[in-house]
Amino acid sequence: MGTVRSDIREEPSLRPTPREASPRRYLMCPPTHFSVTYSINPWMDPTKPVDLPLALAQWEDLRDRYRSLGHTVELLDPRPGLPDMVFAANGATVVGGRVLGARFAHPERTDEAAAHREWFRGNGYPDLRVPEHVNEGEGDFAVTSSWLLAGRGFRSSTLAHDEAQEFFGRPVIGLDLLDPRYYHLDTALCVLDDARDEVMYYPGAFSPGSRRVLARLFPDALLATERDAGALGLNAVSDGLHVLLPQAAVGLFDPLRDRGFEPMGMDLSELLKGGGSVKCCTQELRTA
Repeated sequence: MGTVRSDIREEPSLRPTPREASPRRYLMCPPTHFSVTYSINPWMDPTKPVDLPLALAQWEDLRDRYRSLGHTVELLDPRPGLPDMVFAANGATVVGGRVLGARFAHPERTDEAAAHREWFRGNGYPDLRVPEHVNEGEGDFAVTSSWLLAGRGFRSSTLAHDEAQEFFGRPVIGLDLLDPRYYHLDTALCVLDDARDEVMYYPGAFSPGSRRVLARLFPDALLATERDAGALGLNAVSDGLHVLLPQAAVGLFDPLRDRGFEPMGMDLSELLKGGGSVKCCTQELRTA
């Protein structure tokens, strides 16, 4: 019988970080009226038809996946004439039960903000702020335990960053987006573990100064390639263990597994025609 050598040790850097999922509460809106009849980002092409039954089936698969993982999904009623309501992440930012509403940059989406405010008022959220400045909710705000990361350059106003900092009492880190394909922060950066300030992002979406800021704040971040970012692979949602992301972002799966995460590929190809994927469809209702 052989003996086990006690002098062999696994390198700590090669061991995945132990991960644990935490229950989340999400707000989603069915794509009942989804269509692409105008273009307000480079992904939208009104000449390409949308398969609405397929879009609904893909959205339902995402909703059901959240529920199967033990998360709560609340539903926002869709409204005719607002085809982008399915991208519920844009309607507000919720931290510690406080709600900073959205003010949309484009008139096509303006009325979505009121629909979100009505939902929050009717569902036990008294601390709700109607913003003075343009912000598109979790499209451009990403929450970690230490900071509120805030995108700017295409949609949200820099003045909205000051407004968010005052309202939430959290330091806001402004990040400049340069590539119009990554018009919102949630297309270029994903919070993988909010408790540990762990993220993944695509450096090419950001200005040189913002890249230096990100490298300083998140020296161990997972860096996405142009190919995976171009599949909207960073438009993802993590519960601390499971990472739901577009299935086409194949280059992210192994690096996520190497870090102890469990990536789950989702097919939201029809909704991608509107410029959104997993995260765009998912607003997190944070109690802390």
